[in-house]
Amino acid sequence: MNINARIEEAFAPVRAAIAEQRIPGGVLGVVTSSGQSAYRYAGNAQCEPLRRAMTQDTWFDLASLTKVLFTAPRILSHIDNGVMALDDPLITVLPDLHQYHSNSWIRQITFGQCLSHQTPLPAVEPIYTYGRDADLLRAFVLQRNWRKGSPVYSDINYILLGLALERIEGKRIRDMSPGAGFAFHADANDSAATERCTWRGTVLCGEVHDDNCHALQGAGHAGLFGTANSILAYSLELLNGNAGSARVLETQRTPVSDSRTYGWERMHQGWSGGERCSEKTIGHTGFTGTGLWLDFDAGLSWTLLTNRIHPTRHAETGIDALRRTVGECLY
Repeated sequence: MNINARIEEAFAPVRAAIAEQRIPGGVLGVVTSSGQSAYRYAGNAQCEPLRRAMTQDTWFDLASLTKVLFTAPRILSHIDNGVMALDDPLITVLPDLHQYHSNSWIRQITFGQCLSHQTPLPAVEPIYTYGRDADLLRAFVLQRNWRKGSPVYSDINYILLGLALERIEGKRIRDMSPGAGFAFHADANDSAATERCTWRGTVLCGEVHDDNCHALQGAGHAGLFGTANSILAYSLELLNGNAGSARVLETQRTPVSDSRTYGWERMHQGWSGGERCSEKTIGHTGFTGTGLWLDFDAGLSWTLLTNRIHPTRHAETGIDALRRTVGECLY
């Protein structure tokens, strides 16, 4: 593969989206299993209240990429070490989960179900609107009588997994090591800005965008910051089977449903990675405009990082189609 030619073609639609002012800026990084890498970037990291250019080294709020870059592999490592099993209920580690209702369906939810979004928990809840005391909000999450529905992609799954991590390791997530090249905050001067937050009263930059993660002062579903360089360094380790034990890697690639593994989204029709990748491809996206995909058959990984919610999420950016187009142009 001529990686430089492919990335030029793949970045063209990103340049077009920037020129059409659908997104402020973006960074595309590509790496092969042999270690070849290439990057392209354009546009602005911030447009208001000041303007800063995007660079290859710009830090991004990775949003839900936190789930697959931090929370899932960390939970799976504890499973690999025998602390608990995939089929164990969360109460193995969180015995106080919905503790006033001993026969509750909530107490039967397993680690594997949360990792693969197979629980009846809701997609999201405005936890931050219930107060600003992080300890009380944790108690609220644990004792909430969550509404039961059909399985959906759910932040609540990973908020609970984050609470389990904190209980296992005896520290808050923000006191844990996020991994080489990652952090739980970033210097505003080096970061891509996200949204002008209506309740925090400022344009967020280097501070986590996700409202619930901010209120909880760290959570399992969001909060990680990183650069295209750090993401590709990690994905190269994944491609070559060097990111954790073989069993942890294999579990992350194990199909659980038509569209999910234990942590990741897997290749399926209409998904974010496009239609040309192999069936052995996994990926994930983040609300702020981020994404990462790994094709193990092709030995190829790519990350597309944008600040598509700057200065507001309430705009049509075409991010879904852009992600698919970029992925298809790489083949």
